[in-house]
Amino acid sequence: MNQVYEATDAGLVRSGNEDDAAVFDPSVYVVADGMGGHAAGEIASHLLVKTVRAQLKGVSGIGEEQLRRAVQDANAAILHSEKEHPAYQGMGTTATLLHVSGSTAFWAHVGDSRLYLLRGDRFCQITRDHSYVEDLVEQGEITEAEARIHPRRNLLTRAVGIETELVVDTGSFPLEAGDVLLLATDGLTKLVSDPEIVMLLRSGAADPAAELIRAALAAGGTDNITAIVVVYAS
Repeated sequence: MNQVYEATDAGLVRSGNEDDAAVFDPSVYVVADGMGGHAAGEIASHLLVKTVRAQLKGVSGIGEEQLRRAVQDANAAILHSEKEHPAYQGMGTTATLLHVSGSTAFWAHVGDSRLYLLRGDRFCQITRDHSYVEDLVEQGEITEAEARIHPRRNLLTRAVGIETELVVDTGSFPLEAGDVLLLATDGLTKLVSDPEIVMLLRSGAADPAAELIRAALAAGGTDNITAIVVVYAS
């Protein structure tokens, strides 16, 4: 049986937590990082999680298309809420979804929350950030290290709830016993280095998600922080 750990924290700077997350059957995991004034970011991330849960909870045969459709339905729900409440104008959220079915992982993604896979000594980022600095990195204009401190590092090029037509990245990959999957918002990944994340995931801690949150808090806790860790058994 897979082991699952989930933790979130508002951090040390923000007054509220605009992150949201969910873990529900059949083996669906969601993280979302909301944005927008007047607490609208919290509403956007909540609507994303609520819609995805309503679409997928208890559903069999979930694949990339079902995950994609759930995110697009959330996009429509957020846009509708903005029309109903003008104060919410401009709100949006990231979305990173994972579904484990047998020995296959399916995922869907928008924004700069991330899905990682730790397999043995190999730690890789499955999703690609939809951000201004990631585009610069891909074009070879700046390095990954420079991206971490770039003044526009928080600028997203794609988010849920911003435009009517939303492109959702999806994919799948085979799983092996002992694989560790991490879904996280940027409050973790911008403060805790990849080597430290790997060390904490491999530390044997009773709750690795809580340990990751503690590491981000120790590094300054400048943003909301959310992590879901899934240890795949087989």
